Amino acid sequence: MARTVNATVYAIRRDAFVDVARRLIQTKGYERTSIQDVLDALDASRGAFYHYFDSKGALLEAVLDRMVDEAMARIAPVMDDPDIPAPEKLRLVFSGIAAYKADQRDLVLAILGVWLSDDNAVVRERLRRRQAAALAAILDRIVAQGISEGAFHVDTPDHVGAVLVALQQGAGETASRLYLGRRDGTVTFAEVVATLDAYRVAFERILGAQPGSLSFVDEATLHLWFDRTHITT
Repeated sequence: MARTVNATVYAIRRDAFVDVARRLIQTKGYERTSIQDVLDALDASRGAFYHYFDSKGALLEAVLDRMVDEAMARIAPVMDDPDIPAPEKLRLVFSGIAAYKADQRDLVLAILGVWLSDDNAVVRERLRRRQAAALAAILDRIVAQGISEGAFHVDTPDHVGAVLVALQQGAGETASRLYLGRRDGTVTFAEVVATLDAYRVAFERILGAQPGSLSFVDEATLHLWFDRTHITT
């Protein structure tokens, strides 16, 4: 008879691996964290690890999935508030995601370099698709609300959410590369501001919003990530 796996027990044990990996990645970095480090921290066997994950990359993917879930939970109250106008709701969604990343800054920085590596292209693409699915549904709701309020003027609203997600993900990867450029001294703070502001302008044009009506990242957040006095070398 095949062994029955209790779904709750399975999830709890799997989460324990994710919790430990997250902590080790934040303190040691992904490249310096080994599967054996995770096993030692949990006093677990290699067989137990491979029961839940088929590779170290799969464990990284699970850590990133957890971060996506937490970020989406952070912005859920905004989406559920009917009294927030669409432009403000859009700002709060993106600033909420930015605030979550700021709260997890050490972990984000520990992952950043390896995240852009070609070795993690498969993991990166899987995460992009998962993010896109979650965020497109949110943005579709905001776009529909903005149209009904007269704040947005869109000819094909059914597809705008997906377009905005692609733009947002592009902005995220651009921001990562700008961070590395700031760290290496090849990008100025003014270049960071101008580049990221171009994405805001693109959002406004796609949505048919009033110029200057949207705002996603405040100056304090930009300085937190891109002021060289705060950048990890």
